[in-house]
Amino acid sequence: MSTTPPPLAAYQWPPSTNELAERVGLAPDQMLRFDGNVPPQAPATARPATIAKALADVNEYDRGRYAPLREDIAKYHGVEANQIVLGAGSDELIVLCARIFASGGTIATVPSNSYSMYRFAAGMAGATVIEDPSKADLVFVCRPNNPTGELPDIPSVPGQLVIDEAYADYAGVSAIDQVESGVIVLRTFSKAFGLAGARVGYSISTPQLADAMAARLAPLSVSTLSAALARAALASPPDVTAQIAERERLSVALSELGLTPLKSFTNFLYIPMDDPEAVVNGLLPYGIVVRAFAGALRISVRDELDDNRLLEALAAWQQGTPPSAVPTIFRRATAETSIAIRLRIPGEGRVFVDTGQGFYDHMLQQLAFHSGMDLRLEGVGDHETGDHHTVEDMMRAFGDAFSASLGDRKGIARYGESRVPMDEALAHAVVDLSGRPTATISITPDPGMATHALESFVQTAKITLHVTATGQNAHHVSEAAFKAVGRALAEALRRDGGLIRSTKGSL
Repeated sequence: MSTTPPPLAAYQWPPSTNELAERVGLAPDQMLRFDGNVPPQAPATARPATIAKALADVNEYDRGRYAPLREDIAKYHGVEANQIVLGAGSDELIVLCARIFASGGTIATVPSNSYSMYRFAAGMAGATVIEDPSKADLVFVCRPNNPTGELPDIPSVPGQLVIDEAYADYAGVSAIDQVESGVIVLRTFSKAFGLAGARVGYSISTPQLADAMAARLAPLSVSTLSAALARAALASPPDVTAQIAERERLSVALSELGLTPLKSFTNFLYIPMDDPEAVVNGLLPYGIVVRAFAGALRISVRDELDDNRLLEALAAWQQGTPPSAVPTIFRRATAETSIAIRLRIPGEGRVFVDTGQGFYDHMLQQLAFHSGMDLRLEGVGDHETGDHHTVEDMMRAFGDAFSASLGDRKGIARYGESRVPMDEALAHAVVDLSGRPTATISITPDPGMATHALESFVQTAKITLHVTATGQNAHHVSEAAFKAVGRALAEALRRDGGLIRSTKGSL
């Protein structure tokens, strides 16, 4: 007769973005999550073309235990492939280590306030978490530590030592040189590499320990698609310099708001305080998600644009100011391109566009700046086939985000017009935020994709746009046209009461 297993406390994930957005009456794409300790964007290598071959062969098993990926990881760290064991994120390997090495029933963590997965893994293994590492069968050292961000010393202990280096890229340190003495090092592609959703982790150990772990691991727990993404990411390793600098800037800015973080060696900041839940709940209506711990708040470091939004929300909440316009976050992925957008209307003309298409990146920068938006658009495309796919998808994605930001288009002026000269070139643009996509565009001479770029924007933005631009220099003509469209949009986006500017009552 079967018996019901005893209850076990499950790992607690934070609520979904959809659930949090519904709680405060926002759209999911208006929420920014500062609670996951992941980069603000996926790596440039994470695009459909990267997994095309793996997807075509998805009906097959990988019969070599992902030897190419293990070899790439070994080369990256200067070890041998037989020292690498793959897992579905480092979490799977944490659970595996608990099952293998806590045979005596005791596990300790360093520091004691550390990653909750260790305690969860102990429960799955039937082990007990104790305070004294010198008396434990298995010791997890989270280095740098989550959630505090500190860099603990590595203790000398009689039990098996596992050093979790999920955030080591941000600290510039590693204990891989201690592997030969029996230490197991855990790494992940979820943090600096930006592949949390792919679920790829790995251990580095002696070949003997690697064999013992691999023999007790479920076969092929990593998918072929995830393996392809991980290999591509290794071929272009992350540079975390900018995020480290942003961490220090954010730390100073938070201190100026009365929230003083501990020194961090990670991509997050840990702020001791009496009532962190009050901050978590207070920031939700602003579309900001941070995480509370017992006696502290943890905030992930994203990039300057996102972090500034966090700082603005914190200042507004402290002053009791209601939320202002919340930016729209939009992503578009096709077989050829991957585009990510953060857009706020109205904004202050803070614009950054980077898709690798220099000229058309510049054109969109001009349009967004002159319309007074805040725009950050980043993406990659199949440069092998030219600029068409990337430029088209960039503008279509921008149009989608623009339309989403306008909502029901209530309270805007609707119509706008502008004339812009640029040296010998002259452009005239008239726009109607009509909800109906209509483009009548003449750019002479056209540098190649200018007309099609604006037409692509019109289709997804659901606007009517008339543009005439002429001159001698194609660059001047195109730039004048994009500036004119931007300035016409600025006029059309002007707040004009609370009505929808249509006798029909809707656009």
